[in-house]
Amino acid sequence: MGARVKRAALWTGIGALAVTATLTIATAQGEPAGPPAPSGFEEAVGRTVRDGFPGAVAYARRGDDEWRTAAGVADRATGERARTQQRFRIASNTKAFVSTVLLQLEGEGRLSLDDSVEKWLPGVVQGNGNDGKAITIRQLLNHTSGIYDPTTEASFFAPYLEDGDRDHVITPREVITRSVRHRPEFAPGTGWSYSNTNYLLAGLVIEAVTHRSAPDEIHRRILAPLGLKDTSFPVTDPAVHGSNLHGYDLKGRDMTRFSPSYDWTAGAMISTVDELARFERALFGGELLRPAQRRELKTPVEFPDAPAYGLGVQRMEVPCGTGARRKAAPLTVWETDGAGPGYTSVSLTADDGERQLVLAATTYDLAAELKGDPPVPNSKGLLEAQTAVLCG
Repeated sequence: MGARVKRAALWTGIGALAVTATLTIATAQGEPAGPPAPSGFEEAVGRTVRDGFPGAVAYARRGDDEWRTAAGVADRATGERARTQQRFRIASNTKAFVSTVLLQLEGEGRLSLDDSVEKWLPGVVQGNGNDGKAITIRQLLNHTSGIYDPTTEASFFAPYLEDGDRDHVITPREVITRSVRHRPEFAPGTGWSYSNTNYLLAGLVIEAVTHRSAPDEIHRRILAPLGLKDTSFPVTDPAVHGSNLHGYDLKGRDMTRFSPSYDWTAGAMISTVDELARFERALFGGELLRPAQRRELKTPVEFPDAPAYGLGVQRMEVPCGTGARRKAAPLTVWETDGAGPGYTSVSLTADDGERQLVLAATTYDLAAELKGDPPVPNSKGLLEAQTAVLCG
């Protein structure tokens, strides 16, 4: 599931139930001595737990210096403490992996982002005003296609949340079929609306061009070259294998087991804070894309009230204040995030690539979101962490 709630609203200024627990902070476990962590970084991650998240883990980097910190528990049932190397569902952070593969394919001359969806997926997007001939691959990646997103409907998740079948499979093509039963939100290219369907179609385009599965292509082009051994792409397996953080809803129910089938190339991947940071350092640092494609990645849409969304990534301005030890002007960063059953995460990379923050916390209440209620505890921990790491 994608993070349709904007990150700032997700983490600050919202009232939500807090999951009660008495937890301890475990910081930089197993790390050799080095420069001290940015002032306030560890405290900010700890605050997320005090504010109601069962566990939180974070990675920070300034230049070549790196820090990691963990707070709370990985498993409320056993009391196992959270550790920074543990795996979690990264949800819509997956989209940046998908856009990277399509940009690589363009750089190789195998497709153009201005190709129509119809060219690669004939007959898939049609009916009820939907027209794949009028939608480009670029519009899928920057969410300007207008295609409807059925994962905004409570009925979509009834098998999981009402019937209790966490192993239930909804295939990507079924999601797309449900999407085109609805009229589009707007004519392609005339507006912006976040839709997970866009990235399911993008995954099918990868398969049409390469004749390989999208997960295999992501592994071949990104995970293997970067050595991301703890990052995986389950298709229907509802479990998070290996050492992992458990995810919860606001009532404290364990949501770790949950079929990723419907999310696929919109948000099914699993990783760690270190490996997500490694990917994004390579992405924004030019290791994965040619210069022309990196410019496309970082070219945002321009619509009133729309975020500065590029191709699977978003440009943001982090307010850094005017204190003596802070930058006076806002800092430009590139952001990806993810929110799905049990997990919330965000990755921030300074535009110059010199500073990074990746933070994951173990609550996201899908049922609450579908009802229009805040899906996470009310916490300013992320904002405090980003100020400590990016602005200090």
